[in-house]
Amino acid sequence: ELYFSDVYANRRVPETLQKNPLLWGECLSGALYWNDFQNMAKQAGFNDPRLVEDAPITVESKKVQNMIDSEGHSSIKFFSATYRLFKMPELEPACEDFGQAVIYKGTLPRAESGWLLDKHHYFEAGRIHPVCGNTWFMLKNRNLADHFDFVGDFSRHYGIFEGCGSSLPYDLQPASTGKGTSIESNSSGNGGGCC
Repeated sequence: ELYFSDVYANRRVPETLQKNPLLWGECLSGALYWNDFQNMAKQAGFNDPRLVEDAPITVESKKVQNMIDSEGHSSIKFFSATYRLFKMPELEPACEDFGQAVIYKGTLPRAESGWLLDKHHYFEAGRIHPVCGNTWFMLKNRNLADHFDFVGDFSRHYGIFEGCGSSLPYDLQPASTGKGTSIESNSSGNGGGCC
């Protein structure tokens, strides 16, 4: 298991932008297309990459935004995101529904009322939470098993788990917590947000 944080984009960054020194200085030209990252993670054996947190990166430098726009790429969006990756052979590439559920016992330190596995899986203590087979395995076969009660098995399959799709996983607006990353160049054009 590992965490991986980087800058991502909602589409592949065109070569003209990749080679732009101003965008390199802003840590944007090397942004991975989010779906390419997920496919690379799966090819490396991390079959179900889990998004933990994300925030849009706003380009506040007019010089940088004008350069992106002048190249015809005003629709490209950038995000800072952290993924949680599990290398477990049992995991499938999609979230399959086997009618399983878990109940968090509230026994993890500093997480008595609830615990966060990833952006889409917050487990409130004492509550029954339906989960896909992958989440069930992540919790059952890790050092977390003692902190959960498990309901169900893999004897009956119901298809793809409701709500698990393949669209852009990131929020387009900053969360109300005020989190978010802003890119603001200094006068030399060598500012940066992530590096």
